[in-house]
Amino acid sequence: MPIMACADKLKREMELYGYPPKFPETEEVKVKEESDGIPKDKSKGKKSKAMAKAGAAKYQWQIMQSLGLKDEEIKKFADPDYWLDYFPPLAVQDLNKFGIHTDWRRTFITTEANPFYDSFVRWQFLKLKERNKIQFGKRYTIYSPRDGQPCMDHDRATGEGVGPQEYTIMKMKLVEPYPAKLSALKKKPLFLVAATLRPETMYGQTNCWLRPDMKYIAFETKDGEIFICTARAARNMSYQGFTNKDGQYNVVAELLGEDLLGCALKAPMTLYEKIYTLPMLTIKEDKGTGVVTSVPSDSPDDYAALVDLKKKQAFREKYGIKDEMVLPYDPVPVIEVPEFGKLAAVTAYEKLKIQSQNDKDKLLEAKEILYLKGFYEGVMLVGEHKGKKIQDVKKLIQKSIVDKNEGATYYEPEKTVMSRSGDECVVALCDQWYLDYGEEGWKKHALTALDQMNVFHEEVKKNFRGCLDWLHEHACSRTYGLGTKLPWDSQWLIESLSDSTIYMAYYTVAHFLQGNTFRGSKPNVLGIKAEQMIPEVWDYIFFKNAKYPAKCGIKQESLDLMKREFEFWYPMDVRTSGKDLVQNHLTYCIYNHCAIWPNEENKWPKGMRANGHLLLNSAKMSKSEGNFLTLAEAIEKFSADGMRLSLADAGDSVEDANFVESMADAGILRLYTFVEWVKEVLASQSSLRSGPFNSFNDLVFQSEMNMKVKETGEHYDKMLFKEALRTGFFEMQAVRDKYRELSLDGMHIELVLRFIEVQVLLLSPICPHVAEHVWQLLGKKGSILNALWPTVGAVNEVQVKASEYLMESAHSFRVHLKTYLQGVKTKNNPNPPPVEKPNVVTIWVAKTFPTWQQCVLTTMKKHFEKSASLPDNKVLSGEFGKMEELKKYMKKVMPFVQATREKLDQLGVKALALTLEFDEAEVLKNNIAYLANTLEVEEVLVKYTDDPEATEKMKECCPGSPFVLFSTKPGVKLDFVNPVPLNGLLSKSLTVSDGDTVSKITQRIAKDSKQIKKPESIQLWRFENLEVERKMPVFNEPTKYKVMIAKDAVFKVDLQKKKVFVQNGKNSVDVGSQVTYIVV
Repeated sequence: MPIMACADKLKREMELYGYPPKFPETEEVKVKEESDGIPKDKSKGKKSKAMAKAGAAKYQWQIMQSLGLKDEEIKKFADPDYWLDYFPPLAVQDLNKFGIHTDWRRTFITTEANPFYDSFVRWQFLKLKERNKIQFGKRYTIYSPRDGQPCMDHDRATGEGVGPQEYTIMKMKLVEPYPAKLSALKKKPLFLVAATLRPETMYGQTNCWLRPDMKYIAFETKDGEIFICTARAARNMSYQGFTNKDGQYNVVAELLGEDLLGCALKAPMTLYEKIYTLPMLTIKEDKGTGVVTSVPSDSPDDYAALVDLKKKQAFREKYGIKDEMVLPYDPVPVIEVPEFGKLAAVTAYEKLKIQSQNDKDKLLEAKEILYLKGFYEGVMLVGEHKGKKIQDVKKLIQKSIVDKNEGATYYEPEKTVMSRSGDECVVALCDQWYLDYGEEGWKKHALTALDQMNVFHEEVKKNFRGCLDWLHEHACSRTYGLGTKLPWDSQWLIESLSDSTIYMAYYTVAHFLQGNTFRGSKPNVLGIKAEQMIPEVWDYIFFKNAKYPAKCGIKQESLDLMKREFEFWYPMDVRTSGKDLVQNHLTYCIYNHCAIWPNEENKWPKGMRANGHLLLNSAKMSKSEGNFLTLAEAIEKFSADGMRLSLADAGDSVEDANFVESMADAGILRLYTFVEWVKEVLASQSSLRSGPFNSFNDLVFQSEMNMKVKETGEHYDKMLFKEALRTGFFEMQAVRDKYRELSLDGMHIELVLRFIEVQVLLLSPICPHVAEHVWQLLGKKGSILNALWPTVGAVNEVQVKASEYLMESAHSFRVHLKTYLQGVKTKNNPNPPPVEKPNVVTIWVAKTFPTWQQCVLTTMKKHFEKSASLPDNKVLSGEFGKMEELKKYMKKVMPFVQATREKLDQLGVKALALTLEFDEAEVLKNNIAYLANTLEVEEVLVKYTDDPEATEKMKECCPGSPFVLFSTKPGVKLDFVNPVPLNGLLSKSLTVSDGDTVSKITQRIAKDSKQIKKPESIQLWRFENLEVERKMPVFNEPTKYKVMIAKDAVFKVDLQKKKVFVQNGKNSVDVGSQVTYIVV
């Protein structure tokens, strides 16, 4: 249908505007979003795809030009067949650049241009008809008058997912004398016809609303009555049997709303003998009939408007409304609604403090509350159904109105629907072939199938259920477009949402039939011809017990081959599609699988994954606004893997994903950095550590890699690509970075190579090109795409937690250090001078919790073990308040309880343990070098809080939360000079403290000079005679007059004399003010 509509547009444009067309200048037409305030069935989902297709109106020729096509090429697209040959190869070309891995032998076109697929669809529909799943008859459906056929979702430019909305028309008879513009019709019965969603409230009509400036028409129905409404409503009615001929209505008068104001009406059901037409300025022309019947007892809008009109005499006078037309009319009790009484709208008006009909938000809120509450809980106060619930009698009241000819059933689209041919659609009562969705037995099967399926998101399952609840009788035929003809009635084509419901079964055998072409136009591997694919052949392939159809002329072994292929691949594991297709294509898919294989549940779909649509930089893609990117353009701009990485990171949920260009740029940089790092590592393997890897950080690195393999595999299984990217790339890189940071003695070569291999395997589904490149750099044989997924090794969770503790503690220490260096602010001294940088850190660790905290945790654990939950904090507070040992700590108890409760949510019962799973002090001691490095101090001491030196404050710390103390060890500054010319090493002034070793000093020099990779390569030299210190250095003889300081020497400091001595054995020598360092 879309192809045929576009091709016909091109034909019309050439007929009207020549070739090449010269179009008149037109203003942009914008499609506005509609809202009527009526609560909708949320299970029908969001219509984001329809929104994405809406935009400024354009000629089809211009749209083709925007694709980069020349006029001579565009002309060919007036033939719908040309589309089928032109675009599919381009799609394949772009998808190959994208790096998609597809068996292109299984591609095909889904119209009669492909005779093999055509025979498959005809077989499917014969089966559906044979099983009474297809019916014929009149039904209300969205219809395009221009196309002369029903307009299904895929045939729409806007309004996808919109269905027919049922109304009840109330016929309010005009009482003579008629207004001047209708005087010629005084012998005819004239009715203002109002469309209502609430026929049960009609007992409470007090007046009729018209918009003074709105255009209305009077038209004649086939029964000789005259209806007054908008032309739009009359157009809809003309396709629903109201007029003598479909699509035609005889206009007998044209008038404005103001021409009818103040007219008396006889309205059915109301207790008032006559009511009047009154002005309302907010009536919409594109909703209902333009005539609104007023029930102020149950409609907040009507009550607000009536109150305003009663209050405003000037407004009444402006439109010639007399007091007796308004003031005597009060709301009539019709329905009793719990909490809102017998005049629900009046109560809601007062409760929400609505001031006038301009309080739109409050009126909408009131309307939503009363609409739902009134339907489900409201009870009739009047009429033959008095005392009964609205939900039980609504349809009965509607039927009674229609049977008495006091009204009629009327439908119109829920919202504006525009066909792809540019026509505003109506609801028509059509003769149609339709699929009997909603039939109880079939629906029961579909619900069973849904219950067995994995739909990945609870919201999607809810939407499927909602759709199965409301979906019924879907038209499956049309007369216009491309497709397969109904096998028993060739004037009809099968519409595009109905011929694609089980084509996943066709995938399984397509490569045997298509001959590597889209149309199946070349000989295939089995030598089968399309005319041989009779229905019995398809039966044999798809049904286990079907007999071989000898009359077909196809060898049985060929059909057995196809049968085995189908049995191997089916059922389908997952069908992925847009969220907007849950309400049609995907639900139809479930229904049709249940119909074709009713007794073989093992052929029903195992999974369906709905995804959102793609935003670009947080906004809807729009060519007219310049926010648009094609697949080919994105690949050119960001590379295939850069784009794939950004797409994976764009979102996993059913909400619209967001492709952010800055993220794509950052992604390319990340990938490039990773590849360059791999090259550096492979080129310098000899510099990495080898031998056994059994250090704490080695083992943690190994465990964390195994953990990421496990997590990433689970995310891929659930099709959570954003999560897989997070754990399989971003967090894997962070694991590597942490290991590199902690491995001050160098990373281990085996672990690094293992990391690279695992990293590219985890990344390969998302970035296959980069992964393949690194795979080859590693010297691996074959393609990474054929490599096995990495095995999940053992994960030592205790070590991983210990490592997390180390990193969190280090971060906490750095924060404390920053605060310490800022000095203590006081009232008198808000800007204290900077504190001298400390060179010693003492970390105090608690072996267990303070006594009062132990008491709290033990009590909480007893409660948790008893009922798997904790009592309310008020209960705990009362219990703790009675404990003698806690009385002096009560101010601290409840904050501690709350903090523990939050930990409990994350860690479970482990949060209530009195000790940690690992030795906290041991972890810190094993990583003293790292802590000294990250805190830039000389010495790190780890002590327990039960040490006699510990203060009360230190003793308050608890397991997992160490206390840190910074201090500065006194010393004397020395100049460390490198006299070797042209090596880029600078002189440094370092503080030497009593007891410092040569090793400590060389480590500090190396840390300060990034050129020096190994501290042990540094030699320290002192002057042999301090008198020589004052002489000029000898060029090219940096160690002349100097003595090397032994590696095991220790420095001694005399703080009073500010002198440094080096002690080696019993000898102690003054080193003066300068020491030479040489790198060898």
